[in-house]
Amino acid sequence: MKKISIVASALLLSASASFAQNTWSVDKAHSRLGYGITHLGISESEGNFKSYEAKITASKADFSDAVIEVTADVNSINTDNEMRDKHVKSPDFFDAEKFGTITFKSTSIKKASGKTFKVTGDLTLHGVTKPVTLDLTINGTTTNPMSKKEEVGIKVTGTFKRTDFGIGASMPTQMLSDEVVLKANGEFVKE
Repeated sequence: MKKISIVASALLLSASASFAQNTWSVDKAHSRLGYGITHLGISESEGNFKSYEAKITASKADFSDAVIEVTADVNSINTDNEMRDKHVKSPDFFDAEKFGTITFKSTSIKKASGKTFKVTGDLTLHGVTKPVTLDLTINGTTTNPMSKKEEVGIKVTGTFKRTDFGIGASMPTQMLSDEVVLKANGEFVKE
């Protein structure tokens, strides 16, 4: 009876260890959250967010059960042009005073092939929440030789329509494309 109890305890501990939920926090020094939008139909104008938080929670080593959460401060938007930054934050576009936060939380993740996934989640932007599907690539995991912590590198891309969220509604698509390209690259550190 004692042997059975020991074996059962060992199996229980092994099972709980393999299903442990891991949290990975963004390493902002090695990450970027940005976007691109076509201007006048001929060039891509880019911007990024200087202030944001992101985390991944997963219990599987291949991240096939991952939940991704991102929060960005609209007031931290940077397009490398001060006048454009002010205009993008104005009520003509993001209306940062009224809608100062952008959030994304994944609701499902499906393996596409190899290390690529389709991630669907709720994007809240300009006071509107809509589902979007993004492409996620797991670039790999490693142990950082400096910190000795495990890290994962990811790349996320996808598109959404600005008019679906009421962004720049008075801006004609000949001036600024309706399609916005999301571009995120990052390293996440296992907590």
